[in-house]
Amino acid sequence: MRKFHISFALVLFACLASAQNVKPCKPCEELKKLQLPDVAILVAEANAGDTISNPNEPWRGTVVIKKPFCRILGRISKEINFEILLPEESNTRFLMSGGGGFVGTIQNDFQRKVDEGFATAGTDTGHEGGADAKWAYNNMERQLNFGRLAIHRTAVVSKAIMQNYYCAGPSKSYFVGCSRGGGQAMVEAQYYPEDFDGIVAGAPAFAWPAIAAKFLQHSQLNYPDPKELTPIVTKENLKLLHKEVLTQCDQLDGSADGILNNPGKCRFDFSKLPMCPNENPGSTCFTKAQIAAIKSIYSPLVVNGDQIYPGFPFGGEAEDNSWDPWITAPGSTGQKEPSLHYMFSTNIFKYLVFNDSTFNYSRYDFKNFATETAYASSYLDATSTDYSEFKKRKGRIIFFHGWNDAALSANATIEHYNGILKNDKDAQSYARLFLLPGVLHCGGGPGCDNVDWISLIIDWVEKMKAPDQIVASKMAGGKTTTKNIFPYPKE
Repeated sequence: MRKFHISFALVLFACLASAQNVKPCKPCEELKKLQLPDVAILVAEANAGDTISNPNEPWRGTVVIKKPFCRILGRISKEINFEILLPEESNTRFLMSGGGGFVGTIQNDFQRKVDEGFATAGTDTGHEGGADAKWAYNNMERQLNFGRLAIHRTAVVSKAIMQNYYCAGPSKSYFVGCSRGGGQAMVEAQYYPEDFDGIVAGAPAFAWPAIAAKFLQHSQLNYPDPKELTPIVTKENLKLLHKEVLTQCDQLDGSADGILNNPGKCRFDFSKLPMCPNENPGSTCFTKAQIAAIKSIYSPLVVNGDQIYPGFPFGGEAEDNSWDPWITAPGSTGQKEPSLHYMFSTNIFKYLVFNDSTFNYSRYDFKNFATETAYASSYLDATSTDYSEFKKRKGRIIFFHGWNDAALSANATIEHYNGILKNDKDAQSYARLFLLPGVLHCGGGPGCDNVDWISLIIDWVEKMKAPDQIVASKMAGGKTTTKNIFPYPKE
């Protein structure tokens, strides 16, 4: 009985702590003198508020913080740079964001949440420059920081700073990331389950060599000449393809609205695409080479009888920020340039797999893929479907993916989640997957892409309110559309 009372008291204390605000127990500037192992505090400044323009990352927009806070800039070990913003009036929660692509800058996407009392943090993952992966060339420390260590170490240090500033650690800790950040979220849940109570993994990049191989597969067909790098799939092809996909599959969900509710049900007939006479390319037809390149995108990459990475779902081919620029990239003003898939795949193979800047994508035959990528997979991947340690700590994780994502296939996330369900019949008590119809990579597209993931994960962790359905919204033409979405495998 006494043990029960003690446990109940601890739970009650935790609930009260998360419901109350706390103030600093020491001045912000004193944190400059903070001594933490292998950590240097570079900046500790008090701010009455701030306007942050983010000129190097325009997609973030201008962030306005209206309430007082303390900004800490620091460095962990040799070159893991990080930022943590500490509100003067804290809600006791720690919220960390993931990074995108190869990262390379301190990415703290939740700076504006400081006004709501969250302590927010981000890191550059241990290197500068995210336009390519040259920073990783023959540098094991940077490779390991990027793949496995930087998020974990930043989380640990951030909590220690909170402990010193508020004389109390966070009541609850959360991580929300998309793309590379989604993969970082999975690394945390699988390898460092003690770091966060609640995690959101959006459109996750969690199997890097496999992703690179898939990108390389269709880049070889779409960019057959490594000297010219001229894509054979044109914008006109994409418009024709997109129109035919909608013609064949849009009404499968009972509504001709330009969105496939479940692209997995689309059984596309390629024979209905118009073929070019005498294989002469044109704006109203397809050549055999163009069809082969397109089919490779929808098809899984299979090596020696094993699937390496699944194909992409049908839908959204001609939407802005979809196949162009991710897969085909003929260029918005007519110039010919490599796609983002080409960029990521060649950089991953050059600097994270082979440490060979002369790697030629057009000659790679995939035959020894498993052996050649074993080292890179060991520190980059988060492919385990065993979340038992995270479950033991009563952690909660939400996965989400846009069905029309042209950057990373929703099918990969579905297959991973199916693996979790197979591994643990009780998995939905701590892990849910939501698939967003008509949504592109981390957002965008005609589908409802606006979801308050932070509130959802907090409610699940702190109020035991499982997300049995979510409400996604879209603002277009001054009108807001909403859609109720059920967790997979429900529709």
